[in-house]
Formats: sequence, C-alpha cells, structure tokens
Amino acid sequence: MAVERAAAINTLDAYRRDLDDLDAFLTRRGTTPHKAGADDLSAYMRSLADCGLATRTQARRLSCLRQFYAFVFAEGWRADDPTTRLDAPRLGRPLPKYLSEADVEQLLAGARALPAPNGVMMTALLEVLYATGLRVSELVGLPFSAAARDPSVLIVRGKGDKERMVPLSDPARQALRDWLPVRQNLLGKGKGSRWLFPGTGKAGHLTRSGFARALLKVGMAAGIDPRRLSPHVLRHAFATHLLAHGADLRVVQEMLGHADIATTEIYTHVLEEPKARLVNQHHPLAGLLKPKG
Repeated sequence: MAVERAAAINTLDAYRRDLDDLDAFLTRRGTTPHKAGADDLSAYMRSLADCGLATRTQARRLSCLRQFYAFVFAEGWRADDPTTRLDAPRLGRPLPKYLSEADVEQLLAGARALPAPNGVMMTALLEVLYATGLRVSELVGLPFSAAARDPSVLIVRGKGDKERMVPLSDPARQALRDWLPVRQNLLGKGKGSRWLFPGTGKAGHLTRSGFARALLKVGMAAGIDPRRLSPHVLRHAFATHLLAHGADLRVVQEMLGHADIATTEIYTHVLEEPKARLVNQHHPLAGLLKPKG
C-alpha cells in the first residue's frame, strides 16, 4: 500500500489496526489470517455488526480484508481469495453535517476574541480551513514556505501524494499575515521551523487532535453546540457554501481533492433538503403531495 498506492501514514495505521483486530478474532477461533476460510471471515463480519460498529466502519473493514486477501492471492501465499463470498453491509447515504454561514461567522468571531497568541493562531487556522476546504491533516501539515510570501494560492499535497492548487481568500491571507510575526515570537529570535503551525510534539507541527480540541473550545465559547462541530464539518461548510453561491461542481471537486466527482455530488443533496422543506411548507398543494400515513 505504501509503495504502490502511496497510502498516507494514517491510512496505513488504520489498515494495520483492522488486520490486528482480525488476527485477534481468528486466534480465538483457533486459526490464522493465512488459513482462514470464508466462514471464518463471515463470522468476523457478523461480530462487527453484533458489537454495534457503524455500517461504514464495517464496510471499511471489509475493504481492508479484500485488499489484503487479493494481495495474498496474487503473491501465491494461498490458492484462493476467501473474501469473494462476503457480502458488503448495506450502506445508507448520510448527508454531511455542516455549519451555516452565520455559524461560521460566529465561530470566526469567537476565535478573534481569544487573547493572543491563541486567538491569532486559531483565526489563521479557521480562515484558511474555511477558505480552502483542506483536510485537517493537510491544514496542520502545511509547510512554512506555503505562506512565507503572502501567496494568493496554496499548493497542497493531499492523498496519494497528489498536489493541487487552492486559492486563498483575502481574509485568509490577512489572517496568515497576522499570524507569521506571532509565530516567530513563539519560536524565539533566530529560531525556525519548517511548519506553518509549529507544535511541540514528535511531528513538529500542530496535531490533528490538538486542533480538534482547540476548535471545540472556540465553538463552545462562541455558543455553537460541540456535537455539531469538527474540523471536517468546516470542510463540508466550505463545499456547501460554494455550491450554494453557484460554484461549478468540478471546480469544487478539484479544490477538495476528490478523486471521484460522485464524492463531491453529496453536497448537492445537502442543498436539496432546504428546497424540499420550502416546497412542503409553502406550496399550495403541499398537503396533497405529502404521502399519507
């Protein structure tokens, strides 16, 4: 996966955990992944459902098994692929959670109200995230060079080590200009870091979990329900608000770094819900159109 698919470290870690979980289950059944049959793997998938795992998590586990056993079969380590008889869990199509434009303004105001240096840093993080729709790992992993010369666009290295260009809004550029001198003061005179948002941990930059915790604090201070808030929710807001204001779907796909436009199309369904409610509430034949019972 690392060599042929250029999978990210987080993806590799997730697949490793999935395979470790499978190995532990099969050990309890007295077998191993290399000897397991279709019945063993079916029992494993049933155990995931019995434990209450979400269907999407089950589907991801199954995807991991299929890729693993396809590799094992191709390498000649076993003569069959036992996953060919496994059925995928039924998946619904949940609509992504997102914030309204008023919510985003409220959140940004909450960040600006924080004392320096935290307020300056969180304002820069949120302005960039809302302006670009970056994944949180892409945001916290931005190099210092990305913003060193007041750029109008960011060059982002995303999934599969693919680069894409994302334009920056004027408020995001201003927030970065405000952040850079504060960042240097935090580092100390003459000291540097390769990261735009340095951290004290092993990675050297602000972590995803560190940003998520800081975001929840800003949200609570701004009066936004923490259950509605996460870094990915702001990515959803970015895409939804762009489409609501007439942006082309293909352009939004490129900015988000989606390989398949079907992934981006989910945001058009988000926009259809308010329209449907509007029709049901105000159309003169709404009562006749609603299904009975």
